[in-house]
Amino acid sequence: MSTDSPAQGIPAATIIIFRNAPAGGAPEVLMTVRSRNMSFAGGMAVFPGGRVDPADFALGEEIADRAAIPVDEAAHQIAAVRETLEETGLALGLAGQIDADRAAAARAMLAETQALAPVLAEFGWNLDLAQITPFARWFPKNENIPRVYDTRFYLANLGTGAVDVSIDHAENTHLFWTSAQGALDAAERGEIKLIFPTRRNLERLALFGSYEEARAQAEAIPVRTIMPQVVEQDGKPWLTILSDAGYPVTAELLENVARG
Repeated sequence: MSTDSPAQGIPAATIIIFRNAPAGGAPEVLMTVRSRNMSFAGGMAVFPGGRVDPADFALGEEIADRAAIPVDEAAHQIAAVRETLEETGLALGLAGQIDADRAAAARAMLAETQALAPVLAEFGWNLDLAQITPFARWFPKNENIPRVYDTRFYLANLGTGAVDVSIDHAENTHLFWTSAQGALDAAERGEIKLIFPTRRNLERLALFGSYEEARAQAEAIPVRTIMPQVVEQDGKPWLTILSDAGYPVTAELLENVARG
């Protein structure tokens, strides 16, 4: 299976991590600002995540039957769990004896092994993929872009969120918690920059007053691959997406779209 073909898209995965807002109100989600020297979305605020590695597919083949999901989907969910631990230090989608110290040690080991399976074996952990819920899949296919990611988004909940997170000092420069609307407002003020898929996902997330509401909508709307298309409206090109995938805003003037 090729994981690098631009025609197919580079498989990637991310978890949109919720927590209860400390002061009440709308739930918060975890975002990161990518290093400006990254080839994809450099300097942009995104959700933590990354590409699906061959080791993720190998582990996916081992657990797919037990998890009752296809190997490809298992690999993406494993990648989402691995990338979350690697980029934030949070051990989500995992079960076993987990505390802050063991999570930090597991993160350090993951940085060395670059694979989740040996970390699970070392710490006696198991995958608990029921903790994450499929939310969306974005594939902004464009033959003129050499690196196009086919990204699956998942939801997970920290509840009170009384945990520490820290950057990986490699791909990211800053981690921060914000409400979805707060991120959109920050973008309008020019404090952060958002690529098209992130902005649309934040608009969708801003609809929800709780993680439970977000999960309920995600479970009610089947995940379909969103492939933005350019259409002409009133003499101007607009970038558009599916109208029935749960997104309140489905088009943006092409000239306003931030490029990754």
